[in-house]
Amino acid sequence: MTQLDAIAVRVLGALLEKKVTTPEYYPLTLNALVNACNQKSNRDPMVAFDEATVGEAVGRLRSLGFAVEITGAGNRVPKYDERFWEALNLNRREMAILTELMLRGPQTPGELRSRAERMQGFGGLDEVESCLRGLQERVPDPLVARLPRQAGTKEARYAHLLSGAVAGEGDAAPTPVPPRSDRLAQLEEEIRALQAVVARIEQEWAAFRKQFE
Repeated sequence: MTQLDAIAVRVLGALLEKKVTTPEYYPLTLNALVNACNQKSNRDPMVAFDEATVGEAVGRLRSLGFAVEITGAGNRVPKYDERFWEALNLNRREMAILTELMLRGPQTPGELRSRAERMQGFGGLDEVESCLRGLQERVPDPLVARLPRQAGTKEARYAHLLSGAVAGEGDAAPTPVPPRSDRLAQLEEEIRALQAVVARIEQEWAAFRKQFE
């Protein structure tokens, strides 16, 4: 499966989450999707994407068949819907677990059980672990990897593989990190997103100062 950059993962995770938690406001306008990506709760790390950054990420997701733009039929502005769930034939439990990993990064089964509850209930940790095993064993592309236990912890954490292999994946030996060129491309994209945010803040500050000149 084509690897997604960090921005596209956040945008896709926000679409998946809102489709389940706020169906009355779904599909999302670009502005609503920006707010969903940047919200302060249920996110790690927190980000400050602008519309251009999110719009470009949506474009990449659309080219992969993971998102669609909806126009017409009474919509004054374009709205966006995900097609990832359908494209990968995920069930509700798998979708909830994967969405949490996309929005909050690596987590333990216990954390996933409590945090995914708002999207899909789990009867116990055994159900969460069974779901994680299914995502690990997907053919031809596993979607989740188990990470080594951290010092002083009882539970191992799990991470999504939508952006490629995770450093330290598995308990036996570390998995190589993505190629340097891939990491540089991702960093460059994140830098461009930050530059866009800084430029917007500078424009707003300049407009604010003009009010007092």
